[in-house]
Amino acid sequence: MGKEKVHYEAPPSAKVPKEMKKFIQWFNESGPGGKNEIKKAPVRSAIAHLYFESIHPFEDGNGRVGRAIAEKALSQTIGRPVVLSLSRTIEAKKNIYYASLEKAQKSNAITPWMEYFVKTSLDAQIEAETQIEFTLKKTKFFDRFKDQLNDRQLIVIKRMLDEGTKGFEGGMNATKYIGITKTSKATATRDMQQLLVMGAFVLAGKAGGRSTSYHVAI
Repeated sequence: MGKEKVHYEAPPSAKVPKEMKKFIQWFNESGPGGKNEIKKAPVRSAIAHLYFESIHPFEDGNGRVGRAIAEKALSQTIGRPVVLSLSRTIEAKKNIYYASLEKAQKSNAITPWMEYFVKTSLDAQIEAETQIEFTLKKTKFFDRFKDQLNDRQLIVIKRMLDEGTKGFEGGMNATKYIGITKTSKATATRDMQQLLVMGAFVLAGKAGGRSTSYHVAI
């Protein structure tokens, strides 16, 4: 308390309606067929997001709405829906986002912002493609093994896959298996061996003893 720092001061509330009217006019005119059309989708998206965030019309939710506007600008300019989530990518490195946004809001020279936002958009697209590929692999995995897994094995595999594309840290071993399923060590070992034999598991570490660990084979 008493040491707050003002990073950015938005326009007074009395000016917001006028500024939003200008923003909407710019957004429409910069879109496909507009008199000031911006043909590069990431460029228009980056400017739209910065423009909206600088007006900051709401007390809360400006970030979410601003990202939705950016995604709409991408889809509109490309001419088809984009498969990505800017929110997810921005949230992963939120400090860089805020630093880039703050710098851009203090100058009309927004080239660094554009570079940041275009890179973020590309990262979001790569992440989306990775997620889609991972989801397809999961679907194929369960189609292949759905009738071969017992309840314990199914619980463990679902838990491992919940970690997403980064994988289950350290792989699955007997201790973790027991902790998840509340079963005995002998049963855990037997279950994991069965998964390895059927091809649902692959070795993640050295075979034998406590160092034995597994990954899901997707």
